[in-house]
Amino acid sequence: MRDLIYSLAQGWDFLRQNERVSLNPSSFNRRRVLSDSLAVAIPVGTYGAAFGAASIAAGFSILQTCLLSLLLFSGASQFAVVGVMGSGGSAISAIATGSLLGFRNGLYGLKMAPLLKLRGFKRLIGAQLTIDESTGVAISQEGRGDEAARYGFWATGIGVYFFWNLFTLLGAIGAGAIGDPAAWGLDAVVPAAFLGLLWPRLTDNKTRVLAISAALLALLLVPFVPAGVPIIATALLAVIFGSRAAR
Repeated sequence: MRDLIYSLAQGWDFLRQNERVSLNPSSFNRRRVLSDSLAVAIPVGTYGAAFGAASIAAGFSILQTCLLSLLLFSGASQFAVVGVMGSGGSAISAIATGSLLGFRNGLYGLKMAPLLKLRGFKRLIGAQLTIDESTGVAISQEGRGDEAARYGFWATGIGVYFFWNLFTLLGAIGAGAIGDPAAWGLDAVVPAAFLGLLWPRLTDNKTRVLAISAALLALLLVPFVPAGVPIIATALLAVIFGSRAAR
């Protein structure tokens, strides 16, 4: 879902930039960059409601749900944590799965560090806000100059953080108010959310083969291993596929 929204926003930005080929990269229109950032931050942030509902359905409290969004702040990793622990997996399995899914954020940090040039406490804030959307919007603004890229990073990161946490709270409160979430089908939110995250990535035969292979591996392992292990196994399978494709 996040990748799909970002791709649409990036395409819109490309069309707008090509309308004005004389754009001066030494200056930028803050309103335009902010508009691009909010076009990503608001839709992505509202998706936090799905996480809030899924977390409550998995047995987490409203406080625990909100803390996951405030402190972890990585959609796929958050869904993985509540999915593993909600199905009876251990905290170690949940942490391992979430860490594997969040590894890409560290790679984003390597890309953003030379641009942001942060030190001290600001560096911690920047690390927290280094996600798919903030990195993607920053990169899409590079044609307007480094200042525009930095502004896009901060505007998008802060925007997603605000709306994601707001809608996490609203989703958790809403799910908590209806009683047993499973009675309303909310126990299906986690797999549905993962499908939404996965679908936009299936762009070629290699990724489709990997997705099918991972699904088959998980189905084979579920009856025999503890909850959470199948997800870790499929993540390792993805690493093997990726390393072979890079050769």
